[in-house]
Amino acid sequence: MAFVKFENVSLEFPIYNAKTMSLRHNLLRITTGGRISQDSSKHIVIRSLDDVSFQFDDGDSIGLIGHNGAGKSTLLRTIAGIYHPTGGQVIREGKVSTVFELGAGIDYELSGYENILRMAMLQGVGYKEALSILDNVADFTGLGDFLNLPVRTYSSGMTMRLMFGVATSIKPEILLVDEMISTGDAEFQEKAIQRMKHISKSSKLFVLASHDINMIKLMCNRIFKLEHGKVEEIKVEL
Repeated sequence: MAFVKFENVSLEFPIYNAKTMSLRHNLLRITTGGRISQDSSKHIVIRSLDDVSFQFDDGDSIGLIGHNGAGKSTLLRTIAGIYHPTGGQVIREGKVSTVFELGAGIDYELSGYENILRMAMLQGVGYKEALSILDNVADFTGLGDFLNLPVRTYSSGMTMRLMFGVATSIKPEILLVDEMISTGDAEFQEKAIQRMKHISKSSKLFVLASHDINMIKLMCNRIFKLEHGKVEEIKVEL
């Protein structure tokens, strides 16, 4: 069983160098999408999540939409436990795997094969299970002999293929994806989309943040919109 429940969750980031509600703060408001206020110590804070409540259940495929800075990535990281709420409670059941920014968990001096084992084990997979996904990741990424070379020799696209391949080979109970399948060449994007369609059906809980509403409709059965720290489920014809 897998589920994620937010109960009146808020998340604030203090801006210690800010003194006044000046043009700088207006720009921050635009770029973060959060609400700007002062805490009890008169520090300027950005409230990225503002009293958010929802529940994602076993079997859900969730799409997160919103403008740049609306808080999609922040919400994913809070679901994953990377960020801890300053108010409210997050209740999560199920093993989590994430596809976020390039480079997470990568050791650039190790080979591609060594990094497959490393990243899989960082996701909580045992060594034998990590070994068992080597061929799957190699086949999906198409990196061939490059998997024997240090990752520092890879392009950003090759690194993304490696990370994406590992994250989608582990078969997590909860998979969180942040815009990763919008990068890479056209051939890889198509492979990634097909793989994500399969994973969205086979994972117990799947959450995708994207600006691509068509991809969201293709992958997800529930859609949530983020705006100024608020999260609202919306009805979109799928």
